[in-house]
Amino acid sequence: VPNPGESNDLVYIPLGVGVVIPPWNFPCAIAMGMTAATLVTGNSAILKPSSDAPLTAWKIFEILEEAGVPAGALNFLPGPGGTIGDALVEHPRVRFVAFTGSMEVGIGINERAAKVPHGQIWLKRAILEMGGKDFTILDEEADLEAGVAGVYAGAFGFQGQKCSACSRAIVHEKLYDEFLEQLKARTEKTTIGSTERREIFLGPVVSASAEKKILEYIEIGKSEGRLITGGEKHPGPGFFLKPTIFADVKPTARIAQEEIFGPVLAVIQARSFDEEVEIANGTIYGLTGAYYSRDRARIVEAKQGLHVGNLYVNRKCTGALVGIHPFGGFNMSGTDSKAGGRDYLGLFLQGKSIAEYVG
Repeated sequence: VPNPGESNDLVYIPLGVGVVIPPWNFPCAIAMGMTAATLVTGNSAILKPSSDAPLTAWKIFEILEEAGVPAGALNFLPGPGGTIGDALVEHPRVRFVAFTGSMEVGIGINERAAKVPHGQIWLKRAILEMGGKDFTILDEEADLEAGVAGVYAGAFGFQGQKCSACSRAIVHEKLYDEFLEQLKARTEKTTIGSTERREIFLGPVVSASAEKKILEYIEIGKSEGRLITGGEKHPGPGFFLKPTIFADVKPTARIAQEEIFGPVLAVIQARSFDEEVEIANGTIYGLTGAYYSRDRARIVEAKQGLHVGNLYVNRKCTGALVGIHPFGGFNMSGTDSKAGGRDYLGLFLQGKSIAEYVG
């Protein structure tokens, strides 16, 4: 015993008031996850929903109140991020901010949270889940059919409107042409329309501004790669876009570096395993990635060399499950918070070490 007669303990206590800022694309799952984590660790929460999806957050607020969350422990405060959100992040009584959204907004929150206004007696904690420029690699020993299916689902599921979406396919030159042929054929069979109908795969993007941004990137892509399919709006009303594939894209191209948040895929050819890894790691992000191969030695190398918070082997790079795939990325993808994992709740707590001499 290092100190005879001494009782030692480490206890975890709440941080205080937290601001929860969830995104519009998973308005129930992520909003509930961050809010519940705040509350079960003994903190109080101010839920500031995305302006594009406030009603789901309001229903969460109603359900939690009905379930018995004490009055004042959970507060609902909708409004524009540039006014309400900024004011909350900068407030001296706020102890931490839990945010999921774009890199640009996350950086702004990090900068504001780092300031210490008059009356603030702590350094704010920022728990940030931000963007991604996620990849799927098909090595020369990959199962081509499985890889095509994984890229298709990862790139175009949810219209590509999630931070984990596959926006880069890095394909070994041995498989490149056949990969493009199979992916093109599969993509051109995509059903597009209202997802109220179960047979529809691709729904609309979230807003007119999102559609405009994606179409601007598609125009950029036409000068940076070879358009394989898509590249335009789907006929008819609504914000529907055709799933778009660009081939022969350089790793440094804008459509291979910047998050588009839409159904746009850049396909990049690689000549070797080392080049695959270099391309995959060659962005400012580090959120998700997938690696397809039958070569066990290469799989071991890929697990070590691919620098992402969530790596999937021989499966698509999306679809993290709570409690199974703790979620969070490296670099400009956030603070690697590992949402849904056993360590996540520790981010909402602070530790107090207590030593007592008991004789």
